[in-house]
Amino acid sequence: MKTKIPRFKSEKEERIFWASRDSTKYLDWKKGKRVVFPNLRPSVKSISLRLPESMLEELRVLANKRDVPYQSLLKIYLSERIEKELRTHQRGA
Repeated sequence: MKTKIPRFKSEKEERIFWASRDSTKYLDWKKGKRVVFPNLRPSVKSISLRLPESMLEELRVLANKRDVPYQSLLKIYLSERIEKELRTHQRGA
């Protein structure tokens, strides 16, 4: 029998708990089932980013050609570059 999971007063308390525990003592992962959450959106955080005006204008032109908001295009570019960097570092490790 697995150890009983305590009740938590807050999400923060639960995060702290799981960060310092081995979940296999509480859960039987062999009984787990894969689920898909198609409408789940990742958490987002607003940031302030200073860009040269010319770069921002070029980004807006490119976004306009693709008919997407410039902030969305910037996220696409960042995502693609991050993925490329991570693949490069994994091969080199």
